[in-house]
Amino acid sequence: MDKIAILIPCYNEAKTIEKVVEDYKKALPEAKIYVYDNNSTDKTDIIAKKAGAIVRYEYRQGKGNVIRTMFREIDADCYLMIDGDDTYPAENAKEMCDLILNGKADMVIGDRLSSTYFTENKRPFHNFGNKIVRWLINHLFKNKVKDIMTGYRAFSYEFVKGFPVLSKGFEIETEMTIHAVDKNFKLIEIPVNYRDRPEGSVSKLNTYSDGLKVLKTIATLFKEYKPFGFFSFLAVLLAIFATILVVPVFLDYFKTGLVLRFPTLIVSGFIYVFALLLFITGIILQVIVKKNRQNYELYLNLLKK
Repeated sequence: MDKIAILIPCYNEAKTIEKVVEDYKKALPEAKIYVYDNNSTDKTDIIAKKAGAIVRYEYRQGKGNVIRTMFREIDADCYLMIDGDDTYPAENAKEMCDLILNGKADMVIGDRLSSTYFTENKRPFHNFGNKIVRWLINHLFKNKVKDIMTGYRAFSYEFVKGFPVLSKGFEIETEMTIHAVDKNFKLIEIPVNYRDRPEGSVSKLNTYSDGLKVLKTIATLFKEYKPFGFFSFLAVLLAIFATILVVPVFLDYFKTGLVLRFPTLIVSGFIYVFALLLFITGIILQVIVKKNRQNYELYLNLLKK
């Protein structure tokens, strides 16, 4: 088992990967550096190998797929995940790993948004998207994480081996954050400097399509981790809609003594029933989620290095 494993998922990062590997070799000379090439066509793997990294391959496209394979194949006391685009300086690496190795955290989050991200990042919609995602997760999951989507993180062995990776793409960081918050892992955030990609290096993140995937992931995980809140919200919306439909029917009845709009009354009745079913569904699923959470805690107790 490695003491520290540095994980670098890469797709066409020939411009920067050599510098990234060399910087982290200096910052953490005791660490093993793993570069997982994700179908690059610009000789990223060759450059990384010459720089001294251990190069492996993941042929299923997408960052989530790469992280899934990394977490399965590598055993270490501490994992440090970074991007291969040279946007995260290595100066915080030792501090982040020490927090994991000393047992003070299960996940250390490199917080870009509290430092230089909004001035360095040249894509305004990315800035807006980060704020929206942060607001949604902190309100839905009752937390105060400052940077939800950063790719600069350190993990404990227990977190890595107990984390079920479901996302295939850039939604992976959002999934990690929600999982850590929901399972009550020890989280520490430290501000890290962020620098925009050097000239000639192109981001693989699509602002709109990947942004929509992240929002979809948040909605899906909210439903799965907090089903009572999710289904209760839908039930309340339907109940309000049914009430809007049925109130005029009752007003007519009180005025005339007659039910003048039977179809509306029947439809609103069905909507009320559906709302009640959603509410009951939320209660049942919340009990199942609680039981799964208990089983997960028992699984962590059995998880040995």
